[in-house]
Amino acid sequence: MIQTIAIVSLSAGTIGEDFVKHEVEIGIQRLKDLGLTVRFMPHALEGIEYVKNHPAERAADLIQAFQDQDIDMILCAIGGDDTYRLLPYLFEHNELATAVSNKIFLGFSDTTINHFMLHKVGLQTFYGQSFLADVCELGKDMLPYTRTYFEELIATGTIKEIRPSPIWYEERTSFGTDQIGTPLKSHPDHGFELLQGSPVFSGEILGGCIDSIYDCFSSDRYADMPLLCRKYELFPQREEWAGKILLLESSEEKMPPPTYRKAIEALKEAGVFHMVSGVLIGKPMDETYAQEYKQILVDVIADPNLPIVCNINIGHAQPRCILPFGVHAVVDTNKQVICFEP
Repeated sequence: MIQTIAIVSLSAGTIGEDFVKHEVEIGIQRLKDLGLTVRFMPHALEGIEYVKNHPAERAADLIQAFQDQDIDMILCAIGGDDTYRLLPYLFEHNELATAVSNKIFLGFSDTTINHFMLHKVGLQTFYGQSFLADVCELGKDMLPYTRTYFEELIATGTIKEIRPSPIWYEERTSFGTDQIGTPLKSHPDHGFELLQGSPVFSGEILGGCIDSIYDCFSSDRYADMPLLCRKYELFPQREEWAGKILLLESSEEKMPPPTYRKAIEALKEAGVFHMVSGVLIGKPMDETYAQEYKQILVDVIADPNLPIVCNINIGHAQPRCILPFGVHAVVDTNKQVICFEP
């Protein structure tokens, strides 16, 4: 049973801004209602500009959270786009490897890069939700599907299985105080979709947001990101992907199909698709480019025997489940379930 939860801003410092104060207050109360003690790490609430300009302090917050024996779980505030800048402060002198301890770590989006960091030092992590995007939901409660998995993780320290959500939600266009208590517009959903390959496959899941993953290879967003990723060997080596299941989900930026193709080609060039046992694709936000992405996956991977399962409720489309990384998973699209070994 999780008792104390620490919130870190490892990418954007959004939760420190006045324009989200009402959301943060909602989230804090929800965590307290779950019986949790909430701790914000020293620099988590410093705001967007401070957090952007002080990657060393972000890294220090993460290390302190792992070293504090009273903290049971580390929850990322939100994503962003530059958490790669923590790399020198976490790996130059093995700072992260020295500090890391067996705590729950949960986040998604740009936090993909933090998941790779923690994978590098041997920690199993959890992908799929964040404080601001999920716990602070402006409706009357967290989205029911999202809340179910969050509460399971809090209560048991793990996730037993994932099943599809019967509905999906459109993203809010406004997050002001006038939205408090306003429900999201929902649509029926159609479950896990087998695009190709065997309906049943297994392995440990690893991956995350394709935008952040592509930035490991491309200098389009940050010129120094691929350089730092290579220097610290952040992206797992080809051999490390053997037998794993690759997770890919796309961000709120709604990556245009030509860029998505380049990202999939980069992963193919890295040899990932020759090594993995299957691919899981998160539902795109508002279902934007869903069909185009599927065609690109089939065309670029060019291996009809490699299982690809789409429409997983993970990543930037709501609602969101939680996927354990580093735990053996069995994907069964016939039974519409992903099971995890205890």
